[in-house]
Amino acid sequence: MTASSPTIIFFGTEDFSLTALQALVEADFSIGAVVTKPDTKRGRHQTLTAPAVKTYALAHHIPVWQPTALRDIAADIQRFDRPVGVLVSYGKIIPQSIIDLFQPGIINLHPSLLPLYRGPSPIEAVIRNRDQQTGISLMLLSAAMDAGPVYTQVPYQLSGHETQDELYHTLGCIGAKVLVEQLPRILDGTLQPHTQDDSNATYTHLLRKADGTIDPQHHNAAEAEAMVRAYASYPRARLAIGTHQCIITAAHIAHTNDAPLCQRCADGLYLSIDELIAPSGKRLTAREFIRGYNV
Repeated sequence: MTASSPTIIFFGTEDFSLTALQALVEADFSIGAVVTKPDTKRGRHQTLTAPAVKTYALAHHIPVWQPTALRDIAADIQRFDRPVGVLVSYGKIIPQSIIDLFQPGIINLHPSLLPLYRGPSPIEAVIRNRDQQTGISLMLLSAAMDAGPVYTQVPYQLSGHETQDELYHTLGCIGAKVLVEQLPRILDGTLQPHTQDDSNATYTHLLRKADGTIDPQHHNAAEAEAMVRAYASYPRARLAIGTHQCIITAAHIAHTNDAPLCQRCADGLYLSIDELIAPSGKRLTAREFIRGYNV
């Protein structure tokens, strides 16, 4: 971008956000500030941890704002001359009063083919539902969740073997490329958004630990296997094996019970477990688990 290009205020928190921020910086867009959520306590020792975008921004001498309430940065945004907002997985609803501070508004990269899978967990939803296609949408943010007009979309065909982390990485790279390519056209007005069809909208929810619980009496084998892939990092797929509560990290569908560790599911097929995390916290193969635990 040229020296006269408008300044971008970037909203993002997750690793998915980092890919887009890196692409903008490497393409020489002017980033005036990065807005991210406050540092959080993580891990067994509850260590205060900064979002990845904060670490990257500070390393590139970009100011970082971490407001608990977005109204607290309104004055900071207004110090810029007609800034552009870009949002990628920020994790908070943006009020209209903040959206109105930007021209043409806040441009949002969303990892689904809107209006499908609005909300916070579209990547997990397409894996969990065993969809054949997903994609990314570049849209103009509105106060209603993911309901704003769409500038462009890029579909992506699914193989049926993707895990949560893999699909985040893939769509993050696709989305970052589209953002860098299309942002100049949005800013000069040559790319105009089109209204979503709200009648076709579907929604996702904020994931909870309970979402990862596999119930073999309720879930069929395909559903259980999809849960293992969809929730690989969080909330993780959990299954009771005998009296042991385990996290399933790799599994496949089987028609017969001829593997070391199979769980019969509601449709009569089996979830054949390849790898799991035992109650001890150790990652084990099925054979190793059987040798070490009474099942």
